[in-house]
Amino acid sequence: MSTPSRIALVTGATRGIGLETVRQLAQAGVHTLLAGRNPTRTAAAAAVLQVEGLPVEPLQLDVTDAASIAAAAAAVRERHGRLDILVNNAGILRDAPGLRPSEQAAATWRATFETNLFGVVEVTRAFLPLLHAAPAGRIVNVSSILGSLALHSDPDSPVYDLKLPAYNVSKAALNAWTVQLAWELRDSRIRVNAVHPGYVRTDMNAGEGELDVAEGARTSVRLALAGEDAPNGGFFHVERRLPW
Repeated sequence: MSTPSRIALVTGATRGIGLETVRQLAQAGVHTLLAGRNPTRTAAAAAVLQVEGLPVEPLQLDVTDAASIAAAAAAVRERHGRLDILVNNAGILRDAPGLRPSEQAAATWRATFETNLFGVVEVTRAFLPLLHAAPAGRIVNVSSILGSLALHSDPDSPVYDLKLPAYNVSKAALNAWTVQLAWELRDSRIRVNAVHPGYVRTDMNAGEGELDVAEGARTSVRLALAGEDAPNGGFFHVERRLPW
């Protein structure tokens, strides 16, 4: 059984912020599991980082498939016996541009929540025993400032008019899940937090954004590597605490 200093798992990691999060964790010496739905793309993405000499291992994991989640958890248990860091990065944006909140299709809401909330809950539940087996587990839920109810309620907020309802509400629900789980884990060695990566240039944003992916991964990596003074149950961008 492999027992490096720390073991991390990043979901939705074949491209964008997820892939960069894997890169930065591996550069920090963490044995990092690059998880993705498609096994061919997952293996290919991991191979690129392995050629760079980074300790990266591919892991097939579809966060919307219970059997895939169970198989991935069993594989990590068999290979490593624990998990130090879980970064729930996988997410989708399915809102139709130009439609008002009440006009978005029910199927859009269901698909969005299946990945952005229910997938996170199920992955976390499956890997929580392995996180408890680690000396100091860290869970990072990749959210968005668009999930902030406080900012969406403030007409002076820069996100006030950015109404992508299914996505925004799914991220608000993810934030609420983070608070609930942090309460459960308050007396344990595990710390769980939500992060806003920033407005990052990725495929999800059609290449638009203010930050590159390296900067977008920064907050996730910072909290994943946080030491004994790590916060619990917060919502952060870099070192700034954001309003719920």
